[in-house]
Amino acid sequence: MTDAALDPRDLLPGSRGEHRLQERLGTVNRAERFYGDQVRDRLLPTMIEFVQRMSMMFVATSDGHGECDNSLRAGPEGFVEVLDDRHVAYPEYRGNGVLASLGNIAENPHVGILMVDFVEDLIGLHVNGTARVVEDAELRDEYPDLPVDPAPGRRAELWVVVEVEEAYIHCRKHIPRMVPTDRRRRWGTDAAAPKGGDFFGSAAARRAEEAEDAAGAELPGRRLESDLGDEPAPSGEREGAGAAS
Repeated sequence: MTDAALDPRDLLPGSRGEHRLQERLGTVNRAERFYGDQVRDRLLPTMIEFVQRMSMMFVATSDGHGECDNSLRAGPEGFVEVLDDRHVAYPEYRGNGVLASLGNIAENPHVGILMVDFVEDLIGLHVNGTARVVEDAELRDEYPDLPVDPAPGRRAELWVVVEVEEAYIHCRKHIPRMVPTDRRRRWGTDAAAPKGGDFFGSAAARRAEEAEDAAGAELPGRRLESDLGDEPAPSGEREGAGAAS
């Protein structure tokens, strides 16, 4: 075994990378105090209550090569189901069909979830763990008391079940306070406008680029014909060239 394999700090939460940076930057004591006080391997009752009143969260995933993605998940208050103190599940609603997060989970089950209360307590909760994708019927066989959402656009065909490995606080000092307002959401729609349409102009820019490329592909041929017709002949071949004035 190498010395690195015997590093006692490997028994702590977190990665070797963060442990090495803590040593380099002199934050070992602070970090180990945080690990000891705040990082748990299950959800505490106060954490469960927090999860049950959340209406949005951010989910970080990566594929088998480590290429990362982060996505927003939202729903009615309590859309994330706490199955027990070591498992949570969230529904996958109809989206753009890319399935980036689920595809990543299929290759690499590690996920990082961040839930933030922007309204009342101004605090966040990290939940890191391993995920599996489960069909709705299968999860209901396992958990018969799972509620059925009355909104058709929020009836999940798939769920992501996360086994909790780490649960810990995200401090409030940089969390902005937000004021919720009423908004009608078109759950499950494929209509462009409610989904934001081409807000950043990406599709329009792509079409413009393709049109420009297509026009550019035709230009060389047109220029060649034009050049051949209009190019002046060499001086020795011009009519009357060399004749005395």
